[in-house]
Amino acid sequence: MSMWTVIISIITLIVGAVGGFFVGVYYLRKQLEKMQNDPEMLKKMAKQMGYNMNNQQMQKAQQMMKNQQFMKGPGKRR
Repeated sequence: MSMWTVIISIITLIVGAVGGFFVGVYYLRKQLEKMQNDPEMLKKMAKQMGYNMNNQQMQKAQQMMKNQQFMKGPGKRR
């Protein structure tokens, strides 16, 4: 292996990790935004976590999510 092969491999790994992180953040943010407007999706997530929520708890959870402002860029809260 030459020096350039090692350098290009390391750079590719770093670029892939950074790109994957930002794609993951984007996907998670979109899922959370969908959950705000879809009570069935929120109920499904709660059930997967082992919680059974009644309608009042569902409304409170949705209201809390709507009041939460999602991060617009890494490390920045608005």
